[in-house]
Amino acid sequence: MELRHGPWAGASPDAGLETLRRDLARALASVCPASLADRREDLLQVAMMKVVELRGRTRGQAELTPAYLYRVAYTTLIDELRRMGARKEVALEEVEQGPAQPVAPGDPERAAGAAQIARAVRDCLQGLVQDRRLAVTLHLQGHTVPEAAELLGWEAKRTENLIYRGLSALRACLSSKGVQP
Repeated sequence: MELRHGPWAGASPDAGLETLRRDLARALASVCPASLADRREDLLQVAMMKVVELRGRTRGQAELTPAYLYRVAYTTLIDELRRMGARKEVALEEVEQGPAQPVAPGDPERAAGAAQIARAVRDCLQGLVQDRRLAVTLHLQGHTVPEAAELLGWEAKRTENLIYRGLSALRACLSSKGVQP
């Protein structure tokens, strides 16, 4: 499929896609809040897919004006914000700021050990791939596999695999730090 957009209408399809990508990235940057900066590349891919699908449906007849590209970027962002709200995502850093785990009063050695283990677990969780980290974090918070799958919007089998592979990687990481389960 050949995309035609802007002044390079007679150029190669690769040149067209690169220009389209650049224009969409610019439009997305104008609407994307800083809190979603880490997802900007994913949002750009979704926006690109929307434009390519439109071009396929209209057999290349739709004109890709800057206003249209801005609208695609905006609706892509809104869709992502809705998905995040539906999943009720919480950044790992926000979870870390939550209430501390109760420790027996008067036992500073035990409190220091618990803090060291908590730090090691957080460090190891940060090293996991995002999907595994999300699944394992929900598991460690006490969610069952079906609950985690529902919260994440994934198949139960996928969630189960991510949890167990993530737990295995977490154990290996903790062992390398000298923390034994």
